[in-house]
Amino acid sequence: MEGNPESVGSRLDLQQLLLGGKVRVPAPTGGGVSRRELIERARASSSRVIGITAPAGYGKSTLLAEWAEIEDRPVAWASIDRLDDDPAALLSLLASACATISAPVSEVALEMRGVGASTLGRSAPLLAAALTSTPVPFVLFVDDLHLADSLSCQDALEIVLTGVPAGSQIVLASRHAQPHLARLRASGEAVDIGIADLRIGVEGARMIFDRARIDVEDDQLAEIVERCEGWPTGVFLCALVERSGGQALAVTGDDRFVADYLYRECLGRLPDVTQRFLRRTAVLEQLSGAVCDAVLETGDSAARLREIESLNLFLIPLDRRRGWYRYHSLFRDFLLAELQVVEAAAFVELNLRAAAWFEANGLPAHAIEHLLTAGDRDRSAQLVAKLALPTYQSGQVAVVERWISEIGDAAVATYPPLVVMAAWKCALLGATAEAERWMQTLERIEWTEASVEQRLALDSSRAMLRAAMCADGPEAALADAAFAVANEPTWGPWRALALQLYGSICLLVGDVDSARGAFAETSALAPSSGNTGALLLAEAESAILAIEAGHWRAAEEHARVALDAIDANHMEGYSTSALALAVAARIAIHAGDGDRAERYLARGMRARVQCTFVLPFVSLKVRLQLATANIELGDHVTARHLVREMHELIRRRPHLGLLVEEIEVLQLRIDRMSGWTGAIPLTPAELRLLPYLQTHLTIGEIGTRLFISRNTVSSEVGSIYRKLNATTRSAAVERAIAVGLLGE
Repeated sequence: MEGNPESVGSRLDLQQLLLGGKVRVPAPTGGGVSRRELIERARASSSRVIGITAPAGYGKSTLLAEWAEIEDRPVAWASIDRLDDDPAALLSLLASACATISAPVSEVALEMRGVGASTLGRSAPLLAAALTSTPVPFVLFVDDLHLADSLSCQDALEIVLTGVPAGSQIVLASRHAQPHLARLRASGEAVDIGIADLRIGVEGARMIFDRARIDVEDDQLAEIVERCEGWPTGVFLCALVERSGGQALAVTGDDRFVADYLYRECLGRLPDVTQRFLRRTAVLEQLSGAVCDAVLETGDSAARLREIESLNLFLIPLDRRRGWYRYHSLFRDFLLAELQVVEAAAFVELNLRAAAWFEANGLPAHAIEHLLTAGDRDRSAQLVAKLALPTYQSGQVAVVERWISEIGDAAVATYPPLVVMAAWKCALLGATAEAERWMQTLERIEWTEASVEQRLALDSSRAMLRAAMCADGPEAALADAAFAVANEPTWGPWRALALQLYGSICLLVGDVDSARGAFAETSALAPSSGNTGALLLAEAESAILAIEAGHWRAAEEHARVALDAIDANHMEGYSTSALALAVAARIAIHAGDGDRAERYLARGMRARVQCTFVLPFVSLKVRLQLATANIELGDHVTARHLVREMHELIRRRPHLGLLVEEIEVLQLRIDRMSGWTGAIPLTPAELRLLPYLQTHLTIGEIGTRLFISRNTVSSEVGSIYRKLNATTRSAAVERAIAVGLLGE
């Protein structure tokens, strides 16, 4: 194997290398047209946002690189790819890009992960606030934004844009219309650079031909510009065709036809072996000698890449060592089309080889993309099943959802381990209908073709989900949890979860000693198996038991382990973090630290959003501890509302053993209280909606995001205003930030 970084470093080094290529400022490429006048006009404006929007081939990336080279302010760069079409991934990339130029951003860079409303409600405003606090004006360049144009990414980006301080600018390059630009332009905060600005005339064309050392008459040059309609890449391709002895003026038609014709003219003059290399390696978004060798089953790819780079054939280096490259996106599109025409039969096999290489080299997410492209739903399902949990825990929930969606429900249902992951994902995110649907699918699966070990693992997984959902009462749940504990191997990734479930259900039937033992074993196993959710719940449950025994110091130690795990694994906003935060609030109250208790309570109230009846005993315990903490702080109103939420959960899951009795005791305690102190809290539905008030989305657009009606949105917004004592969106947002419901 050649001496590329992936062959000598660790798999983590390879991941970091590819990330480094995405945040490295590229050197300007030769042969293009200077955009100095456009750049200076944009720099001189007072606009915080510069939007560059045009189809491929208009020099957007080249403009960004030229601007970055001449910029005297600190510069950050982020190149988007399709794995960034997830708000957590996008925010993480932007934060990584800015961390080197902004101390405030570097402090919050690891907090960009999140799930559901927490990404929009916490991570995005955290990044915006950090950008605002950056002391020195800067410029952030974001290239290929169209690859992360999902609604959730657009919403997160809009919040980030509010944090760009005066004197700084963010430059966004995209092939597609950028919806946030119209509003910003109307308020004077944005400048648009579009197709009309990026078209070139004869003077620009002359620069391209002169750099290619091609002598051409003015009238011929004018005709080339006219036929290419000022399209810079078209003119550049014409220069290449003329230089290689072809006839550039033979081209006619629209941009797509121009591109195909001119690329084919360029490609056709290369040796057959080079043409074949270009076509076949176009299946790769990122190229190195090693991965190209694996895809082509050759051993000389590194040398070929250097040769192609020397020919100026649209190959862009991604690192300073020239180990990784990518093709210009339009050239890659053409090569892929040529591959389908010339050797379509090779397309699937090439992607499968790429997937095998990426999986073997520790980049399974890239492998999944190639498997999906190849249409290999079976192997995709297997790999997604393995990767879903760590990807979920990293905050990239939208990526998992996209994978499952692209595989399709029918294909998912044929691979039981992926059905298990789909059910857990929905349960943990509070998607109740989908969680129950996948659970029903799982119950019907027989999987007769599997091995004995695989069927036993499936039975154990089913048992854990049944135990967690507790639809048939604590006795049945306890039997399911005991079955899982008996059958999950000590070295397996699921044993910690089985033990935590067993311990929690033991408490429902009053077996405290067994619960303590199960929680202790969970805490010992969970860190090594990577099951942070089980650790959080086990430590929170242990803290509650210590409080009930009057052992506050032990309770504080358990809570500290859980809080440290939340911080270390960036689990803010996850449903499994809510119980630990609620218990930490009670411990802070006991210690007389009201301010700290209020902060933990605010975080716990936010995290309860995804705690629904499909995880009933967790959801009830969260609210039980939150209500108790609020009573201890004198907020009886919030406690009453939390009890109402508990009763609604019990209505859906009435058989929860001793937990129901605990809630009845709390209800009696509240009923005996005199007076109504405190404020009405935001409901889970209102907390889901709250982050969208930071955006300029209309009522209807918010409803589309949340899959609810305009009337429901209007009602919930009005309720939020009343509860936060606000009359406008901005006032509601300011109040929500002040009380800890947004941001920190």
